[in-house]
Amino acid sequence: MKRVAILISGGGSNMVALVRSMTGDHPARPVLVASNDPDAGGLVRAREMGIETAAVDHRPFGTDRAGFEAALLEPLFAARPDIVCLAGFMRVLTPDFVRRFQGRMLNIHPSLLPKYPGLHTHQRAIDAGDAEAGCTVHEVTAELDAGPILGQARVPVRPGDTADDLAARVLKVEHQLYPAVLRRFADGERHPIYLD
Repeated sequence: MKRVAILISGGGSNMVALVRSMTGDHPARPVLVASNDPDAGGLVRAREMGIETAAVDHRPFGTDRAGFEAALLEPLFAARPDIVCLAGFMRVLTPDFVRRFQGRMLNIHPSLLPKYPGLHTHQRAIDAGDAEAGCTVHEVTAELDAGPILGQARVPVRPGDTADDLAARVLKVEHQLYPAVLRRFADGERHPIYLD
């Protein structure tokens, strides 16, 4: 049984989708939900589901990313995860941190990578006149949003869509794609899947 730690920064809706999927014959179980924001709503939701939580506030560290990451590694190492899932974790991790979990850290990104790495993905898709948008689950590497793609899901961009409209439509398929990819990944399957 694989042990999964999930890193969040906010409400944790993708974390909830992942946790709810890890039941029955699923090859993994959640062992920790950690956040860089002690007030993240997702920490409350995780505790309500009976999962160990940890909060490491990034703000006191200022620009000391290595210091923040060293503090974050303490609860992570204590949880001994086989897989680390970034689920709305809004901190860019250093190459040193990523290397510690190389080949076993996943992220979900709200665009059809390699299009639109980074922020404001929905507005960028609308501004470009794209007919479709979506989300991507990928392995985390030292280069931002550039690791091997493990799955994608697509949604239409509709006339008159705002970034918020599109974000809501994409979030629904994120909640389907991420659990599907995690299950396959925990089983040792690395070939990408595509949901339409």
